[in-house]
Amino acid sequence: MSEPRRLIPTTMSAPAKGTRRWTGAFQSRFFLALLLGLAWIGPAWWNHRLLYALLAWDGAVIVAWLIDFRRLPAAQAIQVSRRWSEPPSLNLDSQVELLVENNSPRPLKIHVEDDLPPTLCGKLPRFNLTVAARGIARASYVIHPTTRGDLKAGRIFARYHSPVRFAERWAAADLSQTVRIFPNLREPQRFTLYLLRSRQIEQEKRLKRLIGRGREFESLREYRESDEIRDISWPATARHRKLISKVYQVERSQSVFLMVDAGRLMLARTRPPRAPAELYWKPHGESASAQGVSISSSTVFPPLMKLDYAVNAALSLAHVALHSGDTTGLVAYGRKLQSFLPAARGAAHLRNIVERLALVSGESLEANHALAADSLMTRHRRRSLVVWITDLAETAATPEVIEAASRLVGRHLVLFAVVGEPEMRELVGRRPDSIARMYQYVAAQEIVQRREILLRRMREQGALAMEFLPGQLSSELVNHYLQIKSRGLL
Repeated sequence: MSEPRRLIPTTMSAPAKGTRRWTGAFQSRFFLALLLGLAWIGPAWWNHRLLYALLAWDGAVIVAWLIDFRRLPAAQAIQVSRRWSEPPSLNLDSQVELLVENNSPRPLKIHVEDDLPPTLCGKLPRFNLTVAARGIARASYVIHPTTRGDLKAGRIFARYHSPVRFAERWAAADLSQTVRIFPNLREPQRFTLYLLRSRQIEQEKRLKRLIGRGREFESLREYRESDEIRDISWPATARHRKLISKVYQVERSQSVFLMVDAGRLMLARTRPPRAPAELYWKPHGESASAQGVSISSSTVFPPLMKLDYAVNAALSLAHVALHSGDTTGLVAYGRKLQSFLPAARGAAHLRNIVERLALVSGESLEANHALAADSLMTRHRRRSLVVWITDLAETAATPEVIEAASRLVGRHLVLFAVVGEPEMRELVGRRPDSIARMYQYVAAQEIVQRREILLRRMREQGALAMEFLPGQLSSELVNHYLQIKSRGLL
């Protein structure tokens, strides 16, 4: 991701403060000393005057506690900082570091707890630190966000005591901040490396005198037998008195619009396939082995919403499209329009896309697909590649999203991507061994066939419509985008 440090949450630092009026407490050795004083009860059984010795012992223990308590520094002598190593991303591990600075002249033992939401860190981070006088102690822990959007990181609570361990003080440092959880930011980086490799392959093809399928003019050269008649430049032929052909390259400066459905159907949670899929760019008429490039998809993650897969795929495609020289826009919608970004390019625009995608939230209502289509038709009239990521409702009537996407086909090239159901595919591919499984098999087969009929209807209208498994959504969309560029379909 370009300039990822701009997305890292701000490092927070603040002095500790007392959490209440009485900030003191008793440590373990205080209670141990009181228990040792009970030894006077035995001799006092015969001589009651020895009970005064017991009282004197308890008084001495209390005095020792007061002395130890007064020697503990005030809470303001402790400075606490929270530092983030990288932008927190959905379903990815990242590290957070806590720094505790002791500005007092005495060493301290400090118990620290960081108040984080459970969706950011499953267990409350807790540490026991030994901080030297005028020294600094560090502790780090790993977060694993399970939801996107803005989350609230709270205060850091501390309990500290001296090596004597008679008394302790309570304090808290107000490091409250809003942390934005982004989509998967590592996935686009892998696709960018893959894109650079594919460009290298294209350069090797050009050196081998293989003509690309783009229609953007690049240069002139002498005619070869493999050239098409339509590629001959007749004015250049007349000037040089020999056949001259035009050489084309894959078009740049085209527009790609990403439409992300955030309606109720995208709230369903599902797992990626067990076997990791491989990413292959397969230009028209070539196999993956001819290209010699492959990138394995990431390991299996816990169940995510379909919307999360859609957001990750949209970010990966936006990253690749911008690095390919195209402008990229975004439409995210539910019942209302959540976000609309006009097509643009540049690092600042990519950061804007990342910020908007992080805030796309699922809605429990049916999405207004017609509103999304009308917004795009009204605000963007230039022919573009529209990548519509959605799901299909299991109804007898034609889903509204099919009708809305069909209205775009006349002006734009529509890549209609439906997020599939891995469980449904597994059910259809498994042979039923009981009557109950037979009913499930038949129902699943009807659902799969109906979805295929709807997608075939979209293809007949001129759209590129297909269903992708969630774990393969990002790689498949990038593959199809590169194929569209290679074949000059836009």
